[in-house]
Amino acid sequence: MTREEAREIAMQLVFSLSFGNAEAGEVLERNLTEERFQTLKEESPLYANFPNRKQEAYIRELVQGVFLHGPELDQYIGSYARGWSFARIPRMAAAIMRTCMYELLYMPDIPNAAAINSAVNIAKKYEDPKVVSFINGILGSFARKEFADTPPRPEKKGKADDAKPEERAAPEEKPE
Repeated sequence: MTREEAREIAMQLVFSLSFGNAEAGEVLERNLTEERFQTLKEESPLYANFPNRKQEAYIRELVQGVFLHGPELDQYIGSYARGWSFARIPRMAAAIMRTCMYELLYMPDIPNAAAINSAVNIAKKYEDPKVVSFINGILGSFARKEFADTPPRPEKKGKADDAKPEERAAPEEKPE
């Protein structure tokens, strides 16, 4: 099992927390078992292998951390989701952003870019491309604003950059 697969399992468990009043420990107790994985592996290859101890600890930390820091994470999401009320954000998108933001804030051994890239890859499996773009934008803005070592957003290529070399304007010559 890869870290991204473990992250996706954690994100699915975080998603399940948005339904009902179950606490993180209950969700983990019910779902992070070899028996549950045996049942789910027929539905999804994600559950083909039960996590090893390190992966299981990682999944548990993510789910419990997101549960404990939920209001803080939701406040961050709400403040970066300009023009969107938190209630309008799809539950899966919120679960993905909560999980990634928890990693960015509380798991410094995971590089920000790796956590964000993985979150976006997972989002592509579950969400519409517009929602994936929304998630990427929020996570990128969050990382750039909250962490000084995050590189700035790359410049978008202009129309001149997209043109064929022969269609680009010739650079002005410098006087000698």
